[in-house]
Amino acid sequence: MAIAFTSFQKRLASAAVLLPLVVVIVVLGHPFFDILIAIFAAAMGWEWVRICTGGNTADGRADKMPVAIDWIGAAFPSACVLVLGLSGFGVVAGWWLLGLGCAAAVGIGWFRGLQIAVWFGAGMIYVSLPAVSLLLLRAQPEVGTAIVLWVLGLTVAADTLAYVAGRTIGGPKLAPTISPNKTWAGLGGAVLGAGLAGLTVTIWLDLAGLWKLTILSGLLGFVEQGGDLVESAFKRHFGVKDSSQIIPGHGGVLDRVDGLIAVALVVAAISLSGELSFLHEN
Repeated sequence: MAIAFTSFQKRLASAAVLLPLVVVIVVLGHPFFDILIAIFAAAMGWEWVRICTGGNTADGRADKMPVAIDWIGAAFPSACVLVLGLSGFGVVAGWWLLGLGCAAAVGIGWFRGLQIAVWFGAGMIYVSLPAVSLLLLRAQPEVGTAIVLWVLGLTVAADTLAYVAGRTIGGPKLAPTISPNKTWAGLGGAVLGAGLAGLTVTIWLDLAGLWKLTILSGLLGFVEQGGDLVESAFKRHFGVKDSSQIIPGHGGVLDRVDGLIAVALVVAAISLSGELSFLHEN
């Protein structure tokens, strides 16, 4: 008799397999980390074009894109991220390459009409900028590994405690028109989880600025939930529940990393502004 697993059990099993592998690759760094990010970018790009072209149509059926074009659309963000990572990119070259990739994505989408072209261009930005942000964070001298592990830790903790608090406590809905299952209790769980993860990672890796990083982590719990809501709004626009079924219990890669996308962008912006300099202190 087949064993039936709950959604939460599937989430735990997937995390148990994926997280240790990701942590090892983060520690190994270049070029393994760059390749990992490029693979994730390809998966996200593929899911994005599937959602844009596979949503509900007038007759209620999915309007599928030709497979070849589907994969071409996914290849652009992955190629840009891989080239940028492996070439030790500069800022100017990076912006030019991302701009060209965005233009190419719009050009591919144009064959399906103006609306799809705009969504394809938006997808290029949505996928590539967070991926490049993670590359920039990992490339930080001395603390790159610690920063990425911190970002991953607080994102996973925020997502997990939000899920647990939302299911066990319930209560008023956070954004019922966007994500009916999200509650204010879940948001509180995300903030608490992110803060605790920040505290744990800071102590574990012996980082400077323990309380600064703990408070910042808690605030990033809000950002993580905001990223989740953005992706939910995108899927709801196209009438799609899950971005794909690649990861058991999670749906697709976009479903898994929607919070990470937002957190990576914000942390990269903070890092570029110099506000994470306290991590270098003894």
